Amino acid sequence: MTTEARKMAAWTLGAFRDRSMLTMMTLFKSLVRNKLEYCCPPWNPSKISYIQTIENVQKQFTKKINGLQELDYWERLLRLKLLSLQRRRERYSIIHVWKMYHGLAPNNIGLKFYTSPRLETRVTIPKFNQQAQSSYSTAYDNSFAIKAARLWNILPKSVNSITLLEPFKAGLRSFLNQFPDKPPVKGYTPPNGNSLLDWCAAGGNGVCA
Repeated sequence: MTTEARKMAAWTLGAFRDRSMLTMMTLFKSLVRNKLEYCCPPWNPSKISYIQTIENVQKQFTKKINGLQELDYWERLLRLKLLSLQRRRERYSIIHVWKMYHGLAPNNIGLKFYTSPRLETRVTIPKFNQQAQSSYSTAYDNSFAIKAARLWNILPKSVNSITLLEPFKAGLRSFLNQFPDKPPVKGYTPPNGNSLLDWCAAGGNGVCA
C-alpha cells in the first residue's frame, strides 16, 4: 500500500514540475492519497510505527509545495487545511458507522444501536471477556467494531442525529476541526497518539459527548 503510494508520488513529482499549492494538492488527492485509503476503516492501524509509515507519504509530498518547505508537518496541515491521514481514517470509520445505522452499509459486525434522550444514537460497546488471555486485549481494542463504536460514541447529539449523509459529513468536519491534529511522525514529539479518543480522554475541549 505505502509502496504503491510512494511510487505514484515519485512518478507525479517527476512528471509535473509545477509545485504550486493548487496543482500539488490536486495531484496528491487524485493520484496518491487514494492508494493509502482503500478500505481503510477495517485495517486502520494503532501501532505508532505503522501510522508513521503511512503518514510519511503525505508528509514528504507536502514538503515539496512552494512556500511550505520551511514549515513543520503539523504547520503544513494547518496551512493546507488538510487532515492527517490518521484523522481521515477515523473520519471514514465514523461515516461507515453512520451508514450502517441508516441501512446504507451492511451491519455485518453486529453493532447494537440504542437511543439516549440526552446523547441520541449510541452504540453498545461489547464487554471484554476478563477470562481471556491478556494478549487478546490489544486485538479487542484495535478491532473495527470496538474502535469505530468508541469513535461514534464521542459524537455530540448535534452531529449523530443528522439523518442525511452530506449534512452529516459537514457536521462531522466541523466537529473534527475542534481538535488538534498532530499525528505521530518521526522527528516530532506528539502530545498523545492523536486519535480523537486520546484528545477526548484528555478533556476534548469540552466538545466530546
